[in-house]
Amino acid sequence: MAPTGRHRTLSEPALSPHDQALRAAAPHLGRRRFLTVTAAAAALAFSTNLPARGASAAPELDAARLVDDPFTLGVASGDPLPDSVVLWTRLAPVPYEADGGLGTQRVAVHWEVSTDQWFAFVVRQGVAYAHPEYGHSVHVDVGGLMPGNRYYYRFRAGAWISPMGRTRTAPAADGFTPSLKVAAVACQAYHDGYYTAHRHLAQEDVDLVLHLGDYLYEYPVDQAGGARRYTDVTLPDVFNRETVTLTDYRMRYALYKSDPDLRAAHAAHPFVVTWDDHETENNYAGAIDERGGPTGPFLARRAAAYRAYWENQPLRAAQLPKGPDAQLYRRLRWGDLAQFDILDTRQYRSDQAYGDRPHPAGPETDDPARTLTGDAQERWLLDGWRSSKALWHVMPQQVCFSQRKFEQGAGARLSMDAWDGYRASRARVVAGAKAAGLANWMVLTGDVHVGYAFDIKEDFDDPGSATLGTELTCTSIASGGNGAERPSNWDAFMAANPHMKFYDGRRGYVLVEFDRRSARADFRIVSTITKPGAPVTTAASFVTEVGSPGFQRV
Repeated sequence: MAPTGRHRTLSEPALSPHDQALRAAAPHLGRRRFLTVTAAAAALAFSTNLPARGASAAPELDAARLVDDPFTLGVASGDPLPDSVVLWTRLAPVPYEADGGLGTQRVAVHWEVSTDQWFAFVVRQGVAYAHPEYGHSVHVDVGGLMPGNRYYYRFRAGAWISPMGRTRTAPAADGFTPSLKVAAVACQAYHDGYYTAHRHLAQEDVDLVLHLGDYLYEYPVDQAGGARRYTDVTLPDVFNRETVTLTDYRMRYALYKSDPDLRAAHAAHPFVVTWDDHETENNYAGAIDERGGPTGPFLARRAAAYRAYWENQPLRAAQLPKGPDAQLYRRLRWGDLAQFDILDTRQYRSDQAYGDRPHPAGPETDDPARTLTGDAQERWLLDGWRSSKALWHVMPQQVCFSQRKFEQGAGARLSMDAWDGYRASRARVVAGAKAAGLANWMVLTGDVHVGYAFDIKEDFDDPGSATLGTELTCTSIASGGNGAERPSNWDAFMAANPHMKFYDGRRGYVLVEFDRRSARADFRIVSTITKPGAPVTTAASFVTEVGSPGFQRV
């Protein structure tokens, strides 16, 4: 299944005004000097380039003149509240061109929300503008909806009507809620294979999809789509380089969202998204890039990446970046059943310990001054737990929370990019969970391209210590290629980590169904992604009971 949409081979795209401004400002930001969120945003305030005042002066394209389908990148919804949900689309009649084929003109887009898929009972409708300053994306925060309801939505531009999307609202705040079913997904490197898992996810009966990061990768994609090995389409050369500028990131989202399986998953379910590293650059830490280069140019790149991320996701205005800063961490509730505390473990973290190489625990990993979340986000998380009345507390985030030794023995190495590299930071979070009396705590994790089921222990080095919660890693949609049921390090990992109850290296996602008695997790896997069409099966299922944390295989 090759991407849809017309395209032609492109030369290097011209820099947008945003990218030109970023390049001009970058040298004025010093190497690795400390920048607060406020200072960084002020230094790069121009990078927002938003149409708050000037958009009305931008020329408007008569939508009736649209010759080609502008909805090539699909539709999406996200972050449902009891009375509202965000609807998204992005107009791109020529998706592999830098401006999507729309130039610098704004376009009127009609939207409507109905209680039925035939749109006989439209309950909300309106007009939004797709502005060039936002990459011709549209975000509509539709209010006035009923709690706990299923809705259908679509957009119209001129004579073109978008695919229909299906979404829902959250139950009434603190209202009795018997059950909830979510899917957790992550890591969808386009060049590593097909999004077969997304095609199956679109057919699942879930209330929410939690995307835990690495929605796109900054790495080059060759003309054959990497491991997809296209024979019926040739991708433009513009994708065969690393993303750096806003134009680069916008076009890479267009490539990813041209995939029909990803579009189907978005149309079928509301998404709650958070980023990891590859949406910007591999293993960056706060204002420090992977190679420890100058801070200024990297913050310019981060501003471009964050801007493109918001433009291409169903997020509210509260998540709109200000220069290189954006508050992506946020809280959603599902009646009285569940509270979701969605974290950002990239933007505020200290630099990785020991040069970001696998290393045993030591003074750097245990330094209380180092943080994975930043002080403000940590306080927000712990305060939110203390005030919560929810039965389940779900923490969607990016990197392995539980200890994960690479081998047995006192000098066992750990990942310095995961919570193992920030052990004092993790200890504060664990202490906060205990102090808040969280009886039913589940961490949902992406990043590692494998499926794990962990018991979160009070002392990971003591298997007999109390179990405080559970953690699931959702494997990857595509990153890492086909994978294997038992990777080469399977025996070593299982022996070194008694709290690791499951390890599978194949592609897929995890389903979790919460109710008043337990939570059940199903690891859904596909056998191959280098060829499309593989079936989905359940590799393993686990249950953790309310009030008695710890996974039991079923």
